[in-house]
Amino acid sequence: MSDPIETRLAELGLTLPDAPAPAANYVPYVISGNMLYVSGQVSMGPDGFITGKLGQDLSVEDGAAAARACALSLLAQVRAACGGDLSRLKRVVKLTGFVNSTPDFADQPKVINGASDTLAEILGDAGRHARSAVSAASLPFGVAVEIEGIFEIA
Repeated sequence: MSDPIETRLAELGLTLPDAPAPAANYVPYVISGNMLYVSGQVSMGPDGFITGKLGQDLSVEDGAAAARACALSLLAQVRAACGGDLSRLKRVVKLTGFVNSTPDFADQPKVINGASDTLAEILGDAGRHARSAVSAASLPFGVAVEIEGIFEIA
């Protein structure tokens, strides 16, 4: 029997990246009971980091695309934490999104919607979650977006 999440990814034409390795002295995820805590995933595309500052270099649409890339990296970490079996994912509990933005930029929620919408599109109701979307003066490597997540797994 095929994994419904992997099937849905294929239907949407989406491919998960390899789970990114940590860039410093931390682990990519921690499992405690049936909760999975995934470290912040930075915006990265096939050509490298997605960089820039919202309200200066990037549009809300560019930021939402960067957040979508973060969501796919989060799912890649979930898959790694679950030994390659995404069917163990029960639901997305919470996302915290950080947006590299100018002091007057106020559309952080619209940017992080790129991740929220992607997870709901892939997972349906199990992808709907609690969330925070906050501004950051800068982010590692100059990336546009970083998102961490909490997931419930079987």
